[in-house]
Amino acid sequence: MACAAARSPADQDRFICIYPAYLNNKKTIAEGRRIPISKAVENPTATEIQDVCSAVGLNVFLEKNKMYSREWNRDLQYRGRVRVQLKQEDGSLCLVQFPSRKSVMLYVAEMIPKLKTRTQKTGGGDQSLQQGEGSKKGKGKKKK
Repeated sequence: MACAAARSPADQDRFICIYPAYLNNKKTIAEGRRIPISKAVENPTATEIQDVCSAVGLNVFLEKNKMYSREWNRDLQYRGRVRVQLKQEDGSLCLVQFPSRKSVMLYVAEMIPKLKTRTQKTGGGDQSLQQGEGSKKGKGKKKK
């Protein structure tokens, strides 16, 4: 503990980690979700988390090849970890609106659906969902 306290809060090792699983409404708490399901987002990516954090002015960097230990799916979509600086060298907060890691996670989850990439995807995504449901019904009939 003494070693961790001796290091500066501005060291990249001391930045908080945010994995996409923390904000995913498809996950249970046992699978790693850390915010209420009503505020969580559907399949967030590490890049989206990085975009939101850097847009608000937080010092942030992305580690693309890191994986959450409870994530069983090894796809590229689920990879990545975002490191966010909460405190400055002297121990004061970087931004007053983010006193804790939970406040950062809740803000990011609120802002991800408003990203341009999300708003564009939802228009085309609804059509593909409907087509997907139709093909599932077809598969069910073939089995019988």
